[in-house]
Amino acid sequence: MKEKNLLEDIDSKSIDDLTELAQNIIYKLENEKNLENSINEYQKLIKLNNLIEKKFQNNSKIISNKTKDKIFNILKKKDEKKT
Repeated sequence: MKEKNLLEDIDSKSIDDLTELAQNIIYKLENEKNLENSINEYQKLIKLNNLIEKKFQNNSKIISNKTKDKIFNILKKKDEKKT
């Protein structure tokens, strides 16, 4: 799982899918006896965590904007009814 591959797949995967990938890496790390073999997996996990965080922030921003739009429309309709 190279960073380039992760970046290419990020848009097609949900946060849940990415979280599952992270959990699989964590499982591998927990069962690895040799720390030398774990370095690459830790690096993958850090990159994946950053990608999940970015996707979560983007989704949060989209939800926030949709909520603001809905509130604006409700207030606009309420004002139109008053006049």
